[in-house]
Amino acid sequence: MKLKDLLKDVPFVRLSGNKNEDIQGISYSSKKVGPGYLFTALKGEKTDGHIFIQEALQNGAAGVLSEQERPENFPKIWIQVHDARNALALCSVNFYKHPSEKLKIVGITGTKGKTTISYVLEEIIRKAGLRPGIIGTISYRWQHKEIKAERTTPEASDLQGMLRKMADQGVTHCLMEVSSHSLELNRVTGIKFDVAIFSNLSGEHLDYHKSMGHYFEAKKKLFFSEKPGQIVIINADDPWGKRLLDELSSEAISYGLSRTATVYAENFSFKENGIQAVIKYPAGQMAISSPLIGKPNLYNILAAASAAFILNIPQKAILEGIKSLRGIPGRFEKIENPFGLHIFVDYAHTDDALKNLLETARELCKKRVILVFGAGGDRDKAKRPRMGEVAGSLSDWTILTSDNPRSEDPMAIISDIEKGMKKTGTKNYEILPDRKQAIKKALLLAKKGDYVLIAGKGHEGYQIIKNKVTPFNDAEIIREYLKEMEGQIG
Repeated sequence: MKLKDLLKDVPFVRLSGNKNEDIQGISYSSKKVGPGYLFTALKGEKTDGHIFIQEALQNGAAGVLSEQERPENFPKIWIQVHDARNALALCSVNFYKHPSEKLKIVGITGTKGKTTISYVLEEIIRKAGLRPGIIGTISYRWQHKEIKAERTTPEASDLQGMLRKMADQGVTHCLMEVSSHSLELNRVTGIKFDVAIFSNLSGEHLDYHKSMGHYFEAKKKLFFSEKPGQIVIINADDPWGKRLLDELSSEAISYGLSRTATVYAENFSFKENGIQAVIKYPAGQMAISSPLIGKPNLYNILAAASAAFILNIPQKAILEGIKSLRGIPGRFEKIENPFGLHIFVDYAHTDDALKNLLETARELCKKRVILVFGAGGDRDKAKRPRMGEVAGSLSDWTILTSDNPRSEDPMAIISDIEKGMKKTGTKNYEILPDRKQAIKKALLLAKKGDYVLIAGKGHEGYQIIKNKVTPFNDAEIIREYLKEMEGQIG
């Protein structure tokens, strides 16, 4: 693509170089730069991309896009812009020839539920005979391809490249988890969202956003679309959802458990084998049955069903899709066992998510709830005592352990959580920093009928301690020890 075409509708301060130069690719990573590429030098929280310009040139870069002025005697193209991330997104849209216009794009944002909503909607779309693609926390997948996700929403050039592949390979609908970081950092700029879903908002990423108000403002950006006719779907039972409904000038589809919502549930029940409910919507009603467990998942189903109605998916496919989805990796994921234990792995890593998890278990559990959890290092420290307070109030026995401590001392993180535990006055907890040992201890303590909840890491297949990343998956650890337990009994 000619540089002048790459820069179409991209605001820039100054272009130094040949605008007719052929550009073979665009990248923000110097390691991914090839001959003829345009390298975008981004300033990150920890690293400034400008220090990798020389490496990009050695790898064959044709030029650099940057917020800085062109250095004296720079030998290649230099494009100075006001906002490098915005320019990267717009250049990527041009380079990949506006792929979002070839797909139905559903953007899903909120603190909790994004992944589950995307999974439910994916199953519904499949049952309708259509071809969904997913960009989300667990993986990026379409047709017969699956890529492990490095982050919830990829950087703009990677994202546009994936959308192009989806469009070329016959995908009809792309279901995208849209993180607050991606909205704030312009990763989704230039994408034409047909449907935008808001699930809920609670305290997370406040080390980055600094306040709930700023966090909300970041999420809100998804709902003021570049695409005329975008349909907005909002959880009316969430306080921040209500605020968003009030702020939107256009009509929105609301969902919830009240008859005042556009799409709402009645006659619902939550049992160990799933959810039963009647969903009512303007065109009628349907009785749904889902193997997913708990009230939070009813909200997720309502969000997915609302989107399906907007996308004109037949009711039969909606019912079949909801019924056939048996679970999501690391989202209240049940681990089967022969001991009569109810063992679940969940991604809950905020106080609100932990509260939802424990309340769901308490509603179903007739015996004890045993909880294992920690908190991530180098992340929002303010939530740690709140998580401890939730655990102390709602679990019968808690084992405090490590999550991904990163550069922090694991015991310092646990100490922060313990402050909240002590606030409740409970003494029903212990500390085992080794997560593997903590999981084993929980299983040893459990008796038939108990609920054992392993929270925080969910689907993750690693643990980060200092600068070392080691393979670690909660579900696999549980299954290994269950086999050991079976062997001991045998």
